[in-house]
Amino acid sequence: MVAGSDQRTILPNSPVRFGCFHTPRGMAVLLLRLVLLVGWAAILSGTSAAQASGSKVPVLVELFTSEGCSSCPPADDLLARLDSLQPISGAQLVVLSEHVDYWNHDGWVDPFSSASTTERQASYEHVLNLKTPYTPQFVVDGTAELQANDSRKVLATLQQAGSTPKIALRILSASVTSANPLVIQGRTESPSNLEKHKVDVFVAVALDHAESQVARGENSGRHLSHVAVLTDLAKIGKLEPGKSFAQDFHVKLKLPPTPAKTIRLVVFIQESGPGRVLGAAEEKLPLN
Repeated sequence: MVAGSDQRTILPNSPVRFGCFHTPRGMAVLLLRLVLLVGWAAILSGTSAAQASGSKVPVLVELFTSEGCSSCPPADDLLARLDSLQPISGAQLVVLSEHVDYWNHDGWVDPFSSASTTERQASYEHVLNLKTPYTPQFVVDGTAELQANDSRKVLATLQQAGSTPKIALRILSASVTSANPLVIQGRTESPSNLEKHKVDVFVAVALDHAESQVARGENSGRHLSHVAVLTDLAKIGKLEPGKSFAQDFHVKLKLPPTPAKTIRLVVFIQESGPGRVLGAAEEKLPLN
């Protein structure tokens, strides 16, 4: 059992146990603080919190979640609000909703879940020295994991990440082919790696918006909504110390059963491990 009276474990016969937090009160407090923070940020900076992100520091915010976990919908809502409100002055929050598959045994198979996402979360648990994976779990820039009910820590972590310089990264071109299956093709570049070691470059493809009507499991009867739902993550190369990087990429698009109108393309630089996220760029692409 993971520490904390509001957490329970599942998969009792498994060598690895996963927890699900129940945090509606903490979530409400955090949402209120985010709204207040957006107002103050606009006053202090003299500009809208939704201004263009060209000069802002990108911060990668990953949410490990599941439609089979009853405490995940509030965290999904929080991720959506972070995405739309952009409450951290000087930062561009680049969000990804990553659905794990270990809740699928409990009556509902999350249509957006994957074993690869579960493996990515497990890798984080290892490098961050955590006892067990759980949902919902936020990971910020690959180095800080957060429980959504700790509002002060969430805001402080996002502010610190937004003040940390990053490696410049750009998406030079991106488009969706009309072939079957659909393919996202594009090119990305980074002028130089200031680190003293190689770092990995990834391309993530996500559904801009997705919904489900859950028929069974802990969220039975609920209509759930998600943003930036990860469908594919691929490593496309390495950035060498002191050198520039330019790479073409081609990624097959995995569409859900429900129609999708827009996808998000996220390119990010991360230390192996997975470790620190050192840069990120994002672009939205319409699906015709």
